[in-house]
Order: sequence, then C-alpha cells, then structure tokens
Amino acid sequence: MTINPDIVTLTYAEQGLIWLRTNITDIAGGIAVLVIGLFIGSVIARWVLRGLSNSSSMDISIARIIAKVVKYAIWAVVFLTVLAQFGVETTSIIAALGGAALAVGLALQGTLSNVASGVMIMTQRPFRVGEAIMVGGITAQVEEIGLFTTKLKQFDGLFVMMPNNEIWNQPITNYTRNPVRRFELVVGIGYDDSMKEARDALLALAHADERVLDDPEPAAFVASLDDSSVGIGLRVWCKTDDYLALSWDLTEAAKATFDEKGISIPFPQRVVTTMAA
Repeated sequence: MTINPDIVTLTYAEQGLIWLRTNITDIAGGIAVLVIGLFIGSVIARWVLRGLSNSSSMDISIARIIAKVVKYAIWAVVFLTVLAQFGVETTSIIAALGGAALAVGLALQGTLSNVASGVMIMTQRPFRVGEAIMVGGITAQVEEIGLFTTKLKQFDGLFVMMPNNEIWNQPITNYTRNPVRRFELVVGIGYDDSMKEARDALLALAHADERVLDDPEPAAFVASLDDSSVGIGLRVWCKTDDYLALSWDLTEAAKATFDEKGISIPFPQRVVTTMAA
C-alpha cells in the first residue's frame, strides 16, 4: 500500500478518503484472505478432530487439543499474511512473539510439565477412567483425566487430585487393566499336621469354586517353613472382576475347612529356657 506525498497538506479525513480509494483493492483482498483463511482453518480443524476421533488408539482429549493447535496455527499464518499484505513488517512481530513464548514457557514450566505429562498419559493410556490404580502410595479409582491434573477416588470415599507430572514420573500399577489375575493364599499349619492333607483340602476348595479358572490350573504347595508353622500356599487364577470376592471367600473357607478336618493353625510360639544360678 502507498500514500501519495502530494496529499499531506489535506486534512486527516481527506487524506483518509484518498488513501481508502487508492488502496480499496488491497483492503478488500486482505479482508477476503482473512475471512477465507479463518473459515478454512476452522474447517480443517473439524476434519482433523473427526478423523482422530474415529481412531480407537486416540484419546478424545488429545484429538481436541491437536485440532485446536491446527486451527490456531492456520489462523496465525493467515493473520501474518494479511499484515504483510498491508505493509506491516512481520519479521519483528514473529521475533517478539517467539521471545514472549519463551518467557511464558520459562515462567510456566511447572504447569507446562503437567500438560506434557497429561498428554503422555492420554496418549500412552497407562490407565483409563473407571480403572483402579496405585500410584505414589495411593490406591484409588480414576474419575477424570485432565491436562493438568487427574482426579481419583479412594476406596474409602476420599477425593484425591494429583498433578499429572507426579503421576507420570512414578511407577503406575493398574489393577483392572488385564482381564485375569492371580490370587495367592498362604495358611500356616502345625508341624505335626499333614502337609498333603492341607494341600488337598485347599485344592478341593479351589476346584469347587466356579470363579477359579482351569487354565492356568490351581496349585497348592509348601510355601515356607516358619518358626511355629508350615506355610501351605494356594495359587489360583480368576477374572479380575471376581478377584476381591474370591479372595475373601477362599480365605474364610480355608479356615473353616481346616477346623473341620482338625488341621491346626497355630499361634506363634517361643520357647524360653532359663538356667538356674
């Protein structure tokens, strides 16, 4: 765009009208580029969101973030193009924006770290909403996964909100991700009791329970030789949904069965020998 030096003696209003008539084509073109560019950016962002949402491996939150980044990136290019068309030097603007972005990044590095961790959690999916996990010594059910924090509900009903950075930088145990789990029960019996009879009794309990899977098959074994008892172990596999109830029922049934068969579960004992003076 240009300004005629011969009109500088006119009033500002007259100069403006002359400038408008002289550059009306460039102004119309700039407005057209702006409107069309903003529209195209929005359309492409919707396409990206729709395409990513149809992918089973892409979390919807990540898809929305990517779509917004694409839209704003296109809009930024459009604005810079329009400014260049109006004669504005865009190089200095880009440099200023870069410096501002760097300053903001340094000031918000903790927050950005949570955002990056949130993106990794949504991408890698170590857990999903509704799953039971243990992280940082906390065992809870996942209620919501956000960009900055993850909301958890402990099994005693307490609410926990953890920064994503703390979650991502620690080992995560997911209790409900795999469809089957192994349960192990160890019961101590007396040294005078029959180890074979105790193993057979535990195996009979496992085979009688429909929730116990046949593959892998249950196993009973001598787990330990302790000070006051012999540890008899039982390992069974079950569906993850049945794990908690099965563990309760087998533990109770083992005690009742051993009582019925006369197999003792001894208390810890200590023999003290004193020497006469």
